[in-house]
Amino acid sequence: MNDAAPAPAPVAEGRRIKGLDVVRGFALLGILAVNAAYFAAPMQAAQNPALAPIAVTPDTFGAWFGMHVFFEFKMMTLFSMLFGASIFMIGGERGDKERGGVLRRRLFWLLLIGAAHGALIWYGDILFPYAIAGFIVLLARSWRPATLAIVGAILVALAAALMAGIGASLAFAPVEAQAEVRAEMWEPSAAEIARIVAAYQGGLISATSENFALWTGFLGYLVFILPRIIGLMMIGMALFKWGFFSGNARLWVYVLAIVAGGLSLIAVAYQAEENATRGFEFLHMMGAGQLANSALSPFIALLYASVLVLVVKFGALKMLTDALAAVGRMAFTNYLTQSLIMTTIFYGGRGLGLYGEVDRVGLWAIVLAIWALQLIWSPLWLSRFSMGPFEWAWRRLSYGRPLAMARA
Repeated sequence: MNDAAPAPAPVAEGRRIKGLDVVRGFALLGILAVNAAYFAAPMQAAQNPALAPIAVTPDTFGAWFGMHVFFEFKMMTLFSMLFGASIFMIGGERGDKERGGVLRRRLFWLLLIGAAHGALIWYGDILFPYAIAGFIVLLARSWRPATLAIVGAILVALAAALMAGIGASLAFAPVEAQAEVRAEMWEPSAAEIARIVAAYQGGLISATSENFALWTGFLGYLVFILPRIIGLMMIGMALFKWGFFSGNARLWVYVLAIVAGGLSLIAVAYQAEENATRGFEFLHMMGAGQLANSALSPFIALLYASVLVLVVKFGALKMLTDALAAVGRMAFTNYLTQSLIMTTIFYGGRGLGLYGEVDRVGLWAIVLAIWALQLIWSPLWLSRFSMGPFEWAWRRLSYGRPLAMARA
């Protein structure tokens, strides 16, 4: 008799947690609503609602407001939590050497794929920083849930305070320093905006070169970004261990999360109106103007997760949750596909070259079309195959052996 433990393998379809897949699918689609502006216009214009070529006008205010209040920060927050849960699902306890090996290979290949994606396709890649954060969080995967939640919450709070503090300190900086940061991050000259637009509308080489320069520039900001990501991953791992994503937490936990998230949404909406009233003034936006969204986004993310988990638990909206679950099961493929579609639309040389020519209402039309496409194509693909094509390649590299993609 062979008593050896079975080799680690991807989770069988019958053992998947539907609530987890649904929340992941929702977060993945929501991420596109935020990223769309960064695909379509200079990074500074995506950050600064008052900056051309996608400046917010009375006609487009609702498009910006909906994205900012309901999606910005919240989707990445939710996706980071889910990634933390996946670290424990794949790697198990720290004493499990085989599963730990699979996890480390998985993160290593994610690091390489993320670097290629960020350098050659889109500078706003999240895979590269997720892989780095994952190598840190995997060391904590045997911690008790309470320890993970406390340490994670402290890291998230410190990251929010740090970013707000750095922004607020600009008010006391010399005028020259303020002007330098303003020109680089918030309001570059019209000539610089025109140069960026021309680069992305130009040929393949100019668009890729501009993208690569932005991506390498962002690498220097990882020291500010990683603490928040690490903290959110720890919180997500704690929630998974508590049974939150599988619907096994007590009902009052979900109700409390919904109430806290609802109050947080009101605060973020109020802050958004205040920011608009102030004309998105630079020093305000660098400090107090972004604090509510940064600090309260975890509560709003848990509101969304709670609603979706309860919908799955009680068997409601099955057609929608089945489609979202399929999108979530193919999150890696769908994330990369979003980048390929959006750069094909907006970049010159390898696409239509519409960079800088679509306003925020038009961006929502494109986002909704891609949502519909992915909600349709993901279930259709999974009716024939057991996983998405990029999931298959990633798992093949991580497990180090052939895996069947087609259904038996």
